[in-house]
Amino acid sequence: MKIFLGYASGVGKTYRMLDEAHRRKERGEDVIVAACQPGAQAEIRTLLDKLEVIPTLRTSLGEGLHMDAIIRRKPAVCVIDPLAHKNPAGFPNAHRWQDVEKLLDQGVSVLTAVNLLHIEELRDRVEAITGKHTNETVPREFLVHADEFVIVDVPTDLALERLGENGGSPGISSDRERKLSELREMALVLAAEVAESQLEHYLVAHGIAQTWGVHERILVCLTPRSNGEAMIASGARNKQRFHGELHVVYVRQPRLSHADRERIQWFLSQAEEAGAEVHTLEGDDPVAVILEYARQKRITQIFVGHSKRGDWLSRLWPGPLGRLLREAEHMDVRIFPH
Repeated sequence: MKIFLGYASGVGKTYRMLDEAHRRKERGEDVIVAACQPGAQAEIRTLLDKLEVIPTLRTSLGEGLHMDAIIRRKPAVCVIDPLAHKNPAGFPNAHRWQDVEKLLDQGVSVLTAVNLLHIEELRDRVEAITGKHTNETVPREFLVHADEFVIVDVPTDLALERLGENGGSPGISSDRERKLSELREMALVLAAEVAESQLEHYLVAHGIAQTWGVHERILVCLTPRSNGEAMIASGARNKQRFHGELHVVYVRQPRLSHADRERIQWFLSQAEEAGAEVHTLEGDDPVAVILEYARQKRITQIFVGHSKRGDWLSRLWPGPLGRLLREAEHMDVRIFPH
C-alpha cells in the first residue's frame, strides 16, 4: 500500500498517484482504477483515459467500490481515491479504508490518496484552521501500515496559485497562505510520526531495542514539594515547540497530608489543561517506576524537582536523584529546584 498525503486540496496528490499508476502500467504492471475524485482536471483526465477503470457501484444512498468485480479481476495494482470515503448503508464495510484492507489481504497492491483534513486524530485541528467540516475520516493507525507514505508537498504560494489565488496579495489571500503554511507543517510532522511508528513496528517485530525517537517526549515527575507549575509550563512550551508529547506522572506516596494531596491534585489538573497525558503510578520504588514508564513511552526528557537544601545539590546527586541520573540512559534529565 502506498498512500499519498496532501496538506490541502489542490496540492496535486491525485495527479501524483495517477502518474505513478501510469508509469507502473508502462513498466508492465497490471493496473486498474477502482475510484477517483470527481471533477478531475484536464491532465488528470488524460491519465485516467490511459488506465482501465472499474466503475463504482451506485445506489440511491451513494456509491462504493465494486469489490466483487475488483477481486474477480485481481489486478496487481488498484488505484483508490479518496481513501476517506464513507460507504453508504448496504455495503459490507462502513469505510473505504476497510475495503482497502480487504484488497490487501487478497494480494492486491493499492495506490491511494488522502487529505490532512480526513485524518481522524487531526480533524478538529484542521477544521479549526480551515472552517471545513467532514464526517469522513481515516484513523492515523491505518497510515502506519502503509509500505510507502508520501507527502505531496508544494510551496504554499504554488498551492494558492492552483486554487486561483495570488499568494502575494494582501488580505484574504495572505491569511489563506498563513493557514496553508500551518497545514503544511502539520502534514510534515505527521509524515515524521508515521515514519517513526513504522520504524517502531519493525524494531519490535525483529526484537531490536529502541532507545531514541523522532519527536521529543517530555516526562514531568511531580511530588507535593516540586515546583509543579513551572515544570508543567516548561514541558508544555517544549511540547509545542518541538511538536512532541507531554507526560505528567505522580508516584503515589502514603500518608500525605490533606494539603499535600490537594497540591498534587492541583498539579494534575493543570497538567490535563496543558494537554498532557497524566498518570498516577504505584510502586514502592519511585525511581524504578518512573524509569519503567519512561522506557515504555520512549521518553527523551525527564523533568524532576530537587531540594535546594544542603550542599551543592547534595554533593553531586546521591540518593534517588543520583540513581535516576545514572540509570536514565539515552534520556536528558532536567532538574527544577523546589
